[in-house]
Amino acid sequence: MLRTVSLALFLFAFWLLLSGHYTLWLVGAGAIVSVVLALAGRALGFADGEGHPVERLPAGFGYWPWLALEIIRSSLQVARVVIDPRLPIAPRLFEVKCGPKTAVGIATYANSITLTPGTVTVGIDRERGVLSVHALTADGRKGVEEGEMDRRIQAFEGRSA
Repeated sequence: MLRTVSLALFLFAFWLLLSGHYTLWLVGAGAIVSVVLALAGRALGFADGEGHPVERLPAGFGYWPWLALEIIRSSLQVARVVIDPRLPIAPRLFEVKCGPKTAVGIATYANSITLTPGTVTVGIDRERGVLSVHALTADGRKGVEEGEMDRRIQAFEGRSA
């Protein structure tokens, strides 16, 4: 039930954020639609631990600021590479061990790599526990292979590396 209430609150907050109109009628309609959608999500099975992992929210508040800083840092590195007249790129496709085990953890790890400029997750092999990653530079590859993001995602999952 907590997950359903949480989903309804998230949907309503999202609606309020996007709406921009706050009359009693529209706010009431948004609240009703949010509750109906959350109940439908519960009945249809997409308001589960994978579809709405509300228990990971506190851990996310520790992870998302770190990821935002990594995205900014990587953006600056890629911009510097692009404007360098020598264009010092060293594109490589490589595999990295995937520590996260849950679907949410693996998806978060793969998406976090892709969100970080200069690296893209191109494949996931759950059986072998590896991600195929393309990196634009040697530093990008080194950053992924060092495993800091992997450790943070495992902490986000509720596990220690």
